[in-house]
Amino acid sequence: MSADGLAGGGELSLEQALSATVQRTGALAAGVYLLSPDQPMLCLAAVCGMPVRTVAPWWRVAVSAAGPLSESVREDHLVWVGRQEDMARLYPNAAAGLPYQFALAFAPLHGARRWGALALVWPKSHPPSLTGRERGAVLASASGVTRILDEASGLWDIPDEPKAVPLLRPGADPAQTGLAADDLLRRLPVGAVGMDLQGRVTYVNDAATRMLGRSADSLMGSLPWQTVPWLDSPVHEDRYRTAVLSREPVAYTATGPPGRRYDIRLYPDDSGISAFISPSPGEQSADAPPPRVASSSEDPAETVGTGRIHQLMHLSAALSQTVTVSDVIATVADQILPAFGAQGLVVSAADAGRLRVIGHRGHDPRAVARLDGLPIDTELSPVARVLAGGTPAFYADSGELARAHPRAPLHTGKQAWAFLPLVVSQRRVGCCVLSYDHPHPFDAGDRAVLVSLAGLIAQAMDRALLYDAKHDLAHGLQQALLPVTLPRVPQLAVAARYLPAAHGIDVGGDFYDLIRLGDSAAAAVIGDVQGHNINAAALMGQVRTAVHATAGSRPGDVLARTNRVLIDLETDLFVSCLYVHLDLAERRLQLASAGHLPPLLRGPAPTGRTAPLAVDPGPLLGIGPCTEADYPVTTVALPAGSLLALYTDGLVESPGTDITESLADLAHQLDRAGGRPLDLIADTLLRQAAPRHGHTDDIALFLLRSR
Repeated sequence: MSADGLAGGGELSLEQALSATVQRTGALAAGVYLLSPDQPMLCLAAVCGMPVRTVAPWWRVAVSAAGPLSESVREDHLVWVGRQEDMARLYPNAAAGLPYQFALAFAPLHGARRWGALALVWPKSHPPSLTGRERGAVLASASGVTRILDEASGLWDIPDEPKAVPLLRPGADPAQTGLAADDLLRRLPVGAVGMDLQGRVTYVNDAATRMLGRSADSLMGSLPWQTVPWLDSPVHEDRYRTAVLSREPVAYTATGPPGRRYDIRLYPDDSGISAFISPSPGEQSADAPPPRVASSSEDPAETVGTGRIHQLMHLSAALSQTVTVSDVIATVADQILPAFGAQGLVVSAADAGRLRVIGHRGHDPRAVARLDGLPIDTELSPVARVLAGGTPAFYADSGELARAHPRAPLHTGKQAWAFLPLVVSQRRVGCCVLSYDHPHPFDAGDRAVLVSLAGLIAQAMDRALLYDAKHDLAHGLQQALLPVTLPRVPQLAVAARYLPAAHGIDVGGDFYDLIRLGDSAAAAVIGDVQGHNINAAALMGQVRTAVHATAGSRPGDVLARTNRVLIDLETDLFVSCLYVHLDLAERRLQLASAGHLPPLLRGPAPTGRTAPLAVDPGPLLGIGPCTEADYPVTTVALPAGSLLALYTDGLVESPGTDITESLADLAHQLDRAGGRPLDLIADTLLRQAAPRHGHTDDIALFLLRSR
């Protein structure tokens, strides 16, 4: 989208709002982040008081990222970070990409819809806390920006690049004093360079042109570290960035040709930076002949700018939070593609002699499908050669690709490509392909950064592939051990649900089972094996087998024999278990518990009430060397139409919540369910429990109703 789309019908109002925010709050800069309409990303749409390129690594931030900006939008409240130490303590991943001393505030923009957030930056001299007046000013500014967004006549578009909003301050007309100031500066033997907040040269005196070895015309409007060869080093851009962000003077020494040293001093304010250049003590004066300027063929190799370095740090922090392969693909697509101006992504991996596409973005799925499953030694794709040699390949246009790989199909519609091998410890993990809709030259700086980035992606991908393999193995084992179908028992209706733990947690050992013991009797079992790994899933299967072997005996005896089996296995995992014998002819329950949560029993609908059953618990299975553990049996009546709810702790336990309150809430939900079908009740209980408990543990739920 174009930058013009940002303003809709109220560009001036937004400029005034951002400029007024900077002046009202005393901040260095203010920016507006907008939520992308098609993906969970926060995109920087406009910034005032700070160079757009300075904040390039943070143009796009995932809503799910662990940082203050994302938190303000997710939690819908003002987030303040007063010191760099607070950033490192509260948001360590975000701090890795923000190595500067300043204070930050993020206020959500929530009006007719959730728009995004207002971001503000203060110098490190600001006290570590916001005053009440400042907090009010920040919130008032956020309300003003929100009103502008709400009242726009059309939709607000997100520009491809953030719009630089000028800081509007009242002052004297520069033309009135410009001539006198120019005469003053031209008479100085010290080099004087004026730069705006974007880093572009706005003024240069004669002494500066001699020291820099460039004419005033070539310097005006340019970035010094891109125009002057001996300033083409990350250190110069980083010093400038430090001065802009801190608003404090910065002094350092630089070496120019031929080995002459210069003292450089940067003096920033809200309008830009004044730079003064003078020979270091002992060096030749500024009146000496100008230094020799290297020809274009002698220019040093293009280096990686400091902006790219911080971008790598930012992306590294984002990749460090990924867990699964889909997480890695999403991070690369959401943050790395826009950072490098690419429009397409394909990630392939070598699998059993074939190239398997494990993720893509920005391509026609039909075109990608034709590339999936090609032989590893195929000549139809440069990926095979890149994987075999471990060397990246860059093609600025389709002609270059056709000359290097004449048999490679060009049906993807892209015009430039970067093929990056993903290598970890000499192992070829896969290949990441960035593609462009138009021809795109790759200079030395781009190639250096992309190669470094490939190493970060490779580490994250290798870790994610191992995680997915382990998770799939454990999850498959667990699913294989759970009952595929439950037996039909006359006079008994049942519904069961199993919900694995949320993202980032391995599968566990929750289980349930129903064992038919005749036409009018059955045994219901539910349990939870300690831990979340493949050992827990395997032990769950052994517990189910042991229970099946003795089902039909007295409930206490079933648990005692199962306990002896676990002790013989010498496992270091413990198991909670509840065994229920249902006598449907006599209308009664016999229960024995091995440290499990009490079941809930609701009387016949519509007047029946729900309450936990008082079951005397025995010890957890496998907890001690004693093989004669006692498991008391509790007998309870089971009227026709009663509902029995068995569950594991994932349904009711959450940090900071009293378990008694959670059980009372669950009982209330069962009361409200009335006589609805069991499947509908089970789905409702899971849906209501997930957001409240964060879904950080497995959930097993087993409902039984006496007909």
